Amino acid sequence: MRAVELACRRGTAFSRFAASRSPRARTFATPSFDTSNPRIPPYLKLLKNYEQVKEVLGRATPLTLAEKILYSHLDNVEESLLTNTEGGRNIRGNANLKLNPDRVNMQDASAQMALLQFMTCNLPTTAIPASIHCDHLIVGERGAKEDLEAGIKTNQEVFNFLESAGKKYGIDFWPPGAGIIHQSVLENYAAPGQMMLGTDSHSPNAGGLCTVTIGVGGADAVEALVGAPWELKAPRVLGVELKGKLDGWATPKDIILALAGQLTVRGGTGFIIEYFGSGVETLSCTGMATVTNMGAEVGATTSIFPFNDAHVRYLEATHRHDVAAEAKKYSDIVGLRADAGAKYDEVITIDLSSLEPHINGPFTPDLSTALSKFKETVREQEWPENLSAGLIGSCTNSSYEDMTRVESMVKEAMEAGLKPASSFYITPGSDQIRETLARDGPLETFKAAGGTVLSNACGPCIGQWKRQDDVKKGESNAILTSYNRNFKGRNDGNPGTMNFLASPEIVTAMAFAGTTTFNPMTDSIKTPSGKDFRFTPPSGLEIPSQPFASARPEFRAVSSTPDASVQVAVAPTSERLALLEPFEPFPSSDLSGLRVLVKVTGKCTTDTISAAGPWLKYKGHLPNISTNTLNTATNAETGEVNAAYDMDGSKHTIPELGQRWKEANQPWLVVAEHNYGEGSAREHAALQPRYLGARIVLTKSFARIHETNLKKQGVVPLTFANEADYDKIGACDEVATEGLYDMLKNGGKGEVVLRVKKSKTGEEVLIKTKHQVSEDQAKFILAGSALNMLSQR
Repeated sequence: MRAVELACRRGTAFSRFAASRSPRARTFATPSFDTSNPRIPPYLKLLKNYEQVKEVLGRATPLTLAEKILYSHLDNVEESLLTNTEGGRNIRGNANLKLNPDRVNMQDASAQMALLQFMTCNLPTTAIPASIHCDHLIVGERGAKEDLEAGIKTNQEVFNFLESAGKKYGIDFWPPGAGIIHQSVLENYAAPGQMMLGTDSHSPNAGGLCTVTIGVGGADAVEALVGAPWELKAPRVLGVELKGKLDGWATPKDIILALAGQLTVRGGTGFIIEYFGSGVETLSCTGMATVTNMGAEVGATTSIFPFNDAHVRYLEATHRHDVAAEAKKYSDIVGLRADAGAKYDEVITIDLSSLEPHINGPFTPDLSTALSKFKETVREQEWPENLSAGLIGSCTNSSYEDMTRVESMVKEAMEAGLKPASSFYITPGSDQIRETLARDGPLETFKAAGGTVLSNACGPCIGQWKRQDDVKKGESNAILTSYNRNFKGRNDGNPGTMNFLASPEIVTAMAFAGTTTFNPMTDSIKTPSGKDFRFTPPSGLEIPSQPFASARPEFRAVSSTPDASVQVAVAPTSERLALLEPFEPFPSSDLSGLRVLVKVTGKCTTDTISAAGPWLKYKGHLPNISTNTLNTATNAETGEVNAAYDMDGSKHTIPELGQRWKEANQPWLVVAEHNYGEGSAREHAALQPRYLGARIVLTKSFARIHETNLKKQGVVPLTFANEADYDKIGACDEVATEGLYDMLKNGGKGEVVLRVKKSKTGEEVLIKTKHQVSEDQAKFILAGSALNMLSQR
């Protein structure tokens, strides 16, 4: 394995190498476990499965924590671990794990399509517990009360649909204003040793509480909801050893900001990131969750921390003493940590003691700059020095620890006569957090400083932000946020807005200074009296001194037993919701007569393929939302954004040409570059092209979730065997497949070649491709979609 070192200002903070740890003997016992509380994982069942794993692989075989949790959720232990793995000796990257998750969590934007798909299966209830969280559809503008009232009024039809589906199928329903899915899940459902699926790419937030939680599309969620095993290519495991202790201005957010800079947005693809080492014991549970939340930005399948005392403290503070007790019992047997001798595919070591704050961006979460170098970099790159807004909170950084540390800074600055020089927004992650902050004082402190406290919802983080300043669309400006993602135009629809990601503490310091060149570790701010003010390093509390306050009654989950008499609310004339029609199955032959709709260059995220922001209102209406397909993609052949040309030379937007070809029964494909589909778990980025007639997406590489989503919707994802062949294919070229049908009929075995006829010259070229289609995925594609196959079953 390769060795990589990244030096930080106060010493070497990182090193990367292959590693193993020595074996340790283990004994087993079988205690009784609480099975009465559905929020406690089925530990007895998991323990029995884990016993089978040890029998199959050998009791002396050491496992990583990620492997322990994944394998204990296998549907058939022998089949998954011994098929195509050299007798279990080469599982990672080879085995197709068929897993039975314990729970599914869905946010309101993605839940609409997931539930519309689930409804077609005609089942009375879900096979496993599930929850719906109304967090994506509230626009941040004036403040919590006004924004929530406006959001409910605008989206009442969707909320009624989701609540009625929850009542009909027995799914917990968290109403608008209750909180952001990831914070609510951490506070209520996450439990050590558990496995969950979440219809959002940042679902791994729960890995901070020792769960394996994987972001998926709606079709994946439906598989689990109907009780079908969910398939995952066995990930490799990247170990991140933490040593030392964070000091001063360094925070858990800086661990992942710096790590993203080293790994890049593709470096974690195919890996679970597993943290270990003495430094883990110095972090809070919510600090760990911040780190795992943003692991999505490096492409990781998920991220996880080992079970420790911080998890027990957090479970008990969130009124879950019973979960803590059962988790300790379970961990005493299986050891919710890596076995001694467990081998990681690679290891990165981070010295927390020498880690300094980092700032990432703009326009990509992996462009990482140490705080000590940021002022210089801003000036070198000619980024805006004026800070137009500072935004803290969101699912990534709204913990009690985050907010009390920020409060210490705000109080100190106010005592010196200062108020934020930039607009300052605060987003509590849940009503439980909001009520606790209101009880203990930080909320009032933020308001007294002139901060705007937004609703307990995603808001500006996902583009639901109606700015109140005078920044015009297209105008270059800088914002600093404690969020997790910063693609161009994501937060406010303005491609000129540069979002720099940082810890809440650094965001707050710069908001008071009003400039992106301020370094609170070295710089001072002039007070109204002319004195120089310097922030002292922030301090806060890991958890409140008394348990968290309960959410207000109107923001608590509505839990129901399934009621078949409930009518799910979908009006036939709705512009927001539309029942689904099944996609046609794959033809009984290879594909021919396909045309290249557009050849895309540069970053093509799920935001590019299916924009969020104002389009979220159409998440439940596939025909309407498809009119935004690829509407911010850059045409590789002309350099234009959202431009495509038909065979007759006429110019159209990309979705217009897609619709035109759909009406003409002209199937098509898209050609793109690296990490296609990076970003959120948004399955609409697969559904929309499929609806408009896409059969293939051909790229240099894919992001994991999106590649899976394409297969689930019957679209074939292929990659260039030789990346240079990207230059051999262009818009309107005619494409036929060779070997594709045989590959699908043979359960994913076989090669696929594309025969390309150039539209301008008639010349033919052959392009060899690669694929990652498994046996089950081949069946999905042949059936037309995973949903078609599930419905047939």
